[in-house]
Amino acid sequence: MNVLIVHAHPEPKSFTAALRDQAVETLQSLGHQVQISDLYEMNWNPVASAEDFCARENPEYLVYALEQRRSSKEQTLAADIQHELDKLLWADLLILNFPIYWFSTPAILKGWIDRVLVSGICYGGKRFYDQGGLRGKKALVTVTLGGREHMFGEGAIHGPLEDMLRPLLRGTLAYVGLDVLPPFVSWHVPYITDEARQDFLRGYRQRLENLGEDHPIEYPRLSQFDDRLYPLGIAPEKADTSYC
Repeated sequence: MNVLIVHAHPEPKSFTAALRDQAVETLQSLGHQVQISDLYEMNWNPVASAEDFCARENPEYLVYALEQRRSSKEQTLAADIQHELDKLLWADLLILNFPIYWFSTPAILKGWIDRVLVSGICYGGKRFYDQGGLRGKKALVTVTLGGREHMFGEGAIHGPLEDMLRPLLRGTLAYVGLDVLPPFVSWHVPYITDEARQDFLRGYRQRLENLGEDHPIEYPRLSQFDDRLYPLGIAPEKADTSYC
């Protein structure tokens, strides 16, 4: 299996980095091929802009997704994007490894998503969810956070962690066709003992050793909807034309 780890943490000695290293060691010991995109070390540019295209179909007005489609066909994407896209297409498993910032990903990782999940290759038209351009591949989100586990869940102060990660798990990874595995979470990391951190590392190793037993999170399939994307068997309401 080919694995791409996209790592987003500014501190090389962080526990998030230790999780990255644990993943590399475990996966390579199992015979898998691993590549790493360390976004801070790469000084990755997170800003999507006109500079992402070596040539433009419409130099007067930027429609980013449309320019992505054209540039991906004509191989005129910026070199840094093309390099990351090649790694993504090579991978059978994508691991996103990061600390949660403000109920979301670090900005540098969001910028990797914005620039590398290229329209026309990863998605486009009705090529999403189980018909997405990256179908057949898997994704695993590995996160660290400061909160305690009891702070997350139904009725908890922050609500379910899955709700917090919904824009990433469903709106991004599942949308482009990836089979999204349940996240691996290390709780309360800045405040726990080294022994507790080692427990998380051991748990992560065991999780990676048994990825074949993981069941992806269930998301919609296009076969459940009609050509207009209404759910099958549910007729849309008649349009209200009283204002005409």
